[in-house]
Parts: sequence; C-alpha cells; structure tokens
Amino acid sequence: MMRWGAFFATTVIVALIIIFQWPKIKQNSKKDKLAFFMLLLIGWVLSMFDLPNMAGPTTWIEALFKPFGKFMEQ
Repeated sequence: MMRWGAFFATTVIVALIIIFQWPKIKQNSKKDKLAFFMLLLIGWVLSMFDLPNMAGPTTWIEALFKPFGKFMEQ
C-alpha cells in the first residue's frame, strides 16, 4: 500500500532539488540535463514502491517459471 505522506514529501523534495539546482545546471549540455532529470525521475518512481516489504527476486523468478515447471514434468 502506498503511503501518501511519503509520496508527497518526496515530490516536494524533488521539486526543491530542481528549483535550487536549475541555475547551476542550465548552462550544462543537454546530456547533463537529461542525466540529471532521469536520475531524479528514477529516484522519484522508486520512492513510490514499498521496497523493504516487496517480494524478493527469488519469488519473482518462481512465479515466472512455475508454469514452465509444470509443463516440463509432463
């Protein structure tokens, strides 16, 4: 379940980072600006997930390949 308070707090922090860093970044190249925004976007999106309580990679792999295991047994 998503925690709305954490989501809005993270959104405000990302907005503040953009506001305070833009004067320093606007003279950089397009690649640097793109990298800046992509890293912020990735961090913002990851903050929406409840990562400590999500299933691990083993659970995902088991769920993905379980149907193939049943097929291979026959």
